[in-house]
Amino acid sequence: MNIISLYFPLWVTVDKGGSDILYGVALSSSMILVAISMPLFGTLSDRMGRRIPLLMGLTLLSVICTGLIGISNQLTLGLIFFVLANYGYHAALVPYDALLPRVSRGFSVGKVAGIGVALGYVGAITGIVMVKPFVSEAGRGAAFVPTALLFLLFSLPCFIFIKEEKKAKLTIPRGTLGKEFLQIKETLLDTKKYPGLLPFLIANFLYCDAVNTVIAFMAVYAHQVVGFTDSMIRTLLIISTSFAVVGSLIFGWITHRLGAKRTLVLVLCVWIVGLVVAIISFSPFAFWMVGPLVGIALGGTWVSARALVLDLSPPEKIGVIFGLYTMGGTFGFILGPLVWGGIVLLFEDLGILKYRIAVASFLLFVLAGLDLLKKVPTPADGLFAESSKVIDK
Repeated sequence: MNIISLYFPLWVTVDKGGSDILYGVALSSSMILVAISMPLFGTLSDRMGRRIPLLMGLTLLSVICTGLIGISNQLTLGLIFFVLANYGYHAALVPYDALLPRVSRGFSVGKVAGIGVALGYVGAITGIVMVKPFVSEAGRGAAFVPTALLFLLFSLPCFIFIKEEKKAKLTIPRGTLGKEFLQIKETLLDTKKYPGLLPFLIANFLYCDAVNTVIAFMAVYAHQVVGFTDSMIRTLLIISTSFAVVGSLIFGWITHRLGAKRTLVLVLCVWIVGLVVAIISFSPFAFWMVGPLVGIALGGTWVSARALVLDLSPPEKIGVIFGLYTMGGTFGFILGPLVWGGIVLLFEDLGILKYRIAVASFLLFVLAGLDLLKKVPTPADGLFAESSKVIDK
């Protein structure tokens, strides 16, 4: 929240006078590295049988490089350190997510995962509040070192208290990375066997382009187009995050009542309304509506989309299909920032209108995803429940 959504993009574009494309390229580059190395880290994590060592190494990479952004206080170095820091953060999610079966032993995986998501939203709000005094005193550049130290501090309980069994010496066969990518290709080809799965995965990629980019550039848009101050942006993000918690709960209930596909269609409609309001907002008062709409839609997106993955996947393929679903979101984080930065650069002479055009382009992404989603058959009643039982087991 502090780095991606708030301080780093404004530090680049306002404090250092860099263009949006610089931030877009840095963000996309880090996610390309994640996409390339994700299969390898998954294999490493499985073969080691221990997640904590890999999690610690990648977390420390993110912590150190986040702090170095503030210490260097120079645009080029800051962008390089950001690429490494964001890479470490997202790559660390591979061993982190793989810890879920161990920490949820004896409990429902779904419930434990839900608690984790909720605490993540609480952490986002807490991070903004705790770093605010440093920024108020010394500017946006002062956010990076405290954020890095807080990230390390709140990671320590995981490193210290989660105990794993030691495993025999690690051996990684030659050609592992190539084999992993070959398996991904074969899995993509297999999706044709399951009605609606491939259109859903493509739709997921399209709307993730919009979702991830809006999260990354909301602060820039609010500052440059609507004239929000840093204090107003912080408040907007806190409101958005609070509504994300509410959205998760509401759409979780709606998913149970209406089904995952219908709920995801409804969520994308909320995204469309939110983006339209952002495009036509010419005053701070109107833009305050965007925060709650985006927050509710954000919470609802992950709840309904994950449920739809379960609906569309045969029980024996759930893990593999979830991997493809996650990869779609990752590639959405690659393309989206480049599209935003390219549009802003291309329409540089149009002033702040270039930002409205950029948001309008992502409105088209959501509309395309919604159109594809309509081609996904509504799953048979009861399949989601069966798949959920498999996940919990």
